[in-house]
Amino acid sequence: MIHMKQNQQAHLFVCHPLISILFLLDVTVVKSQITTEVSSHINPSEHNHSVFKTNIATIGTTDGITNSSHLLSADSTGLSPVVNRTNKATKLNRFFHTAIDETPYRPHLTSFIVPTAFIGFGVASLSINGLKNLNLSTKDEISEHQLKHTNLDNYSQYVPVAMVYGLNALGVQGKHNFKDRTVIYLTSQLISGAMVLPLKHIVKEIRPDSSNNLSFPSGHTATAFSSAQFMFHEYRDSNFWLSISGYPFAIFTGTYRAINNKHWVGDVVAGAGFGILATELAYWVHPKINHLLFKDDKTTSATIMPFYQNKHFGLSYAKQF
Repeated sequence: MIHMKQNQQAHLFVCHPLISILFLLDVTVVKSQITTEVSSHINPSEHNHSVFKTNIATIGTTDGITNSSHLLSADSTGLSPVVNRTNKATKLNRFFHTAIDETPYRPHLTSFIVPTAFIGFGVASLSINGLKNLNLSTKDEISEHQLKHTNLDNYSQYVPVAMVYGLNALGVQGKHNFKDRTVIYLTSQLISGAMVLPLKHIVKEIRPDSSNNLSFPSGHTATAFSSAQFMFHEYRDSNFWLSISGYPFAIFTGTYRAINNKHWVGDVVAGAGFGILATELAYWVHPKINHLLFKDDKTTSATIMPFYQNKHFGLSYAKQF
């Protein structure tokens, strides 16, 4: 009886070792990526922003309306704003007291190591006998221990993204505002679906429960890991441990896709790779998509403000390039 209980306790970890090791590899690469990015920003190059100012109209107190092309002097009481010559926009996270960099995301090659390895493993499991045997042996272990099925994996795939929006609603601000992070997340799901759905119909791998032939890759796992990677990007600059808190839910989702007899191990690992890759690409292309949808142009700004100088009222026009 004791031996049976030990087996029942051990069966929960049938699928965990492989995915957990791969997850630790992901975290290691992520940390090295952060270190590389920090070191590359120690001595950032200063961008030369030219400021063009002119007084477009002046109204004299005694001379009537006159024209002037003089710039505001240092001792004037002009009301035109001071243009800060900063090379990147930052905002203060009041919970973690961290300035969050909002410069466009540029992925390093290390960002693609983990998703490429995951996808490669999944593809290899379709044809290499050793990995095919791993798929079959895992299925046999699950059947032998009669693990309890659950539908929680249908919901756990969305927990990381729900956490991002929930934390922002509570005041724990992420890297992007509501509009930008929504565009990024929807883009990641579109990219993920564009990769996963066609492959299901091309590969036509039969599921372990023989319900259909759309097993490879796992769509649930792709969604879960794309959501977890989304949470990582939003909080990586403020709190690393908070940023990776979505991955356990992603691992849970992938593990139970195998326990529920819906996917082979190779399908789950490949799905994780596609999910991570989709989010990396979504952050990369976000500036272009944002400009296409909203015509945002953050490289220039213009301001018109009233001013008073030498007994003259007027308007000051300032433009930052």
